[in-house]
Amino acid sequence: MKVFDWNGTLRARAHQGLNASPIGLARVVALAIGISLSIAMPLDAEANDLAIKQLKQLANYQLTDKQYACHNEIIYRESRWDYRAIGNKSGTKQVHGLYQMKSESLKNSTPIKQFWMYWYYVTHRYGVTKYDEPNYCGALHHLKTKGWQ
Repeated sequence: MKVFDWNGTLRARAHQGLNASPIGLARVVALAIGISLSIAMPLDAEANDLAIKQLKQLANYQLTDKQYACHNEIIYRESRWDYRAIGNKSGTKQVHGLYQMKSESLKNSTPIKQFWMYWYYVTHRYGVTKYDEPNYCGALHHLKTKGWQ
């Protein structure tokens, strides 16, 4: 039914007794939520991409090609390049970050801080190469032989 309101604007009105479908309303709400999330995600994804790009540049500057490749494979296997990743490898304690380390301080830390913490860990645990860099390939070998990844 079409009627004019007091300003003379033509409005369409539903017949008496007809209400909007709850399913239709749910679809509209879901669509609105989906659109708002898709608008917000690129900003977060863009920040994540920038942080990872900076980490890769730092690692490329600090490491030889061989150690750089092993370093990147460790991160991919451990966290798929998500510096906010949380896992539960040890059964009772959560692990955090790119390298899935047990330190709680990594929970909200930057990728660069995680890089340096892992740098010192690998240096202590697996030694250094002849170029005085952490032996990431030794760490990767250990990761593979233990069957953790």
